[in-house]
Amino acid sequence: MQTGRKSIHSYLILKCQEGDRRAQNELFKLYANAMYNICRRMMGTEDDAKDVLQDSFIHAFTKIKGLRNADTFSAWIKRIVINHCINALKKKHIVTDDLDDHLAFQVQESTEDPDEIKYEARKIMDAIDRISEGCKTVLNLYLFDGYDHKEIAQILNISESASKAQYSKAKAKVRKILAEENSRS
Repeated sequence: MQTGRKSIHSYLILKCQEGDRRAQNELFKLYANAMYNICRRMMGTEDDAKDVLQDSFIHAFTKIKGLRNADTFSAWIKRIVINHCINALKKKHIVTDDLDDHLAFQVQESTEDPDEIKYEARKIMDAIDRISEGCKTVLNLYLFDGYDHKEIAQILNISESASKAQYSKAKAKVRKILAEENSRS
């Protein structure tokens, strides 16, 4: 972040810590799109994503006084958003779908060369939306949000091997959906 931007960013966080609503609005504008994208990927529907986004920022602004370092705000808000998504999914009783079945899962290697098959981003996102919530959650956390399997295991309260298995299973399911779509075209 540039020095001028960094100081403005720090200033906004300081003002938010003091309860300044305009600063909260400005900080929301800076981060809302990126955090919405996380919510949309994890929640699956636009309405659920918007609800979780709003809840996440409300929570963040009530807890922002405890943020000690303005430079960590981005990671801090991202973690809040992901936790709120996971909690919302748990309330729907769908996040743990298939997580306990990881021991029975065996990874099958694909014989297809993924570089030979090209898919549009929209088709991939639609395919991800069609897989089980447990698989989708791990896939999103690993692939899009940059968490490793150890971190995912801690976030979801599962084993690291379950996270790896869910990720492999998710990739296989997405490939299968995309292959079926491709064969219909």
